[in-house]
Amino acid sequence: MEHCEHILIVDDDHEIRELLTRYLEKHNCKVIGAANGRQMRNALANQHIDLIVLDLMLPGEDGLQLCRVVRSGDYRAIPIVMLTARDEEADRIVGLEMGADDYLIKPFAARELLARIRAVLRRARMLPPNLQSESPARGLAFGSWLLDVTQRHLVDAEGTLVSLSGAEYRLLRVFLSHAHHVLNRDQLLNLARGRDSVVFDRSIDLLVSRLRQRLRDDVREPRYIKTVRSEGYVFVADIEVRT
Repeated sequence: MEHCEHILIVDDDHEIRELLTRYLEKHNCKVIGAANGRQMRNALANQHIDLIVLDLMLPGEDGLQLCRVVRSGDYRAIPIVMLTARDEEADRIVGLEMGADDYLIKPFAARELLARIRAVLRRARMLPPNLQSESPARGLAFGSWLLDVTQRHLVDAEGTLVSLSGAEYRLLRVFLSHAHHVLNRDQLLNLARGRDSVVFDRSIDLLVSRLRQRLRDDVREPRYIKTVRSEGYVFVADIEVRT
């Protein structure tokens, strides 16, 4: 990393925080530790944080709750690497669905964590600066649809609710945040899926197809998601922000 990254480690184990702090600081990172959600919030409010390393098993609010807090608030763009002693697939999936960008099972090597941090930060910075921020809206209206970003579902013109999977919701948020900008498959994969596994070009095509079905969008005459040959996809509808 060319400049000093500011990493927030949220873990109730003092020894782990100290070990990771020493290691990351040797590799040109600035590190601050937090033992619980209250300390995490204080750090976010008073420091510029580039990435959060978040333990799943915490006293009081656990890592999943805190991940939800970050993703629903003013710090939603900060990448999260989740740590846990659990190795069940269901826990990993829930963490990623909540918005974690990567997932590392304890015990792990500090070197592997550093590699994950660098990879996640690279992915987060793939887009030009003017395309990296998301609107702090409560609702986003387009065409005959309203996306409720609090409840994470779609509402059609008749008021019918359409549920979205976590991946579908994140992809739609990316499209709505960057409407009228062509995004290639790598950008969409890294922003919508937020992890290294199964990063094949065609996996994003399948996810786009599923989202088109949710939106009842005709691929031959698209109202919302248009394919740009050899480049990627572009969201073509105008967006109305509702707060």
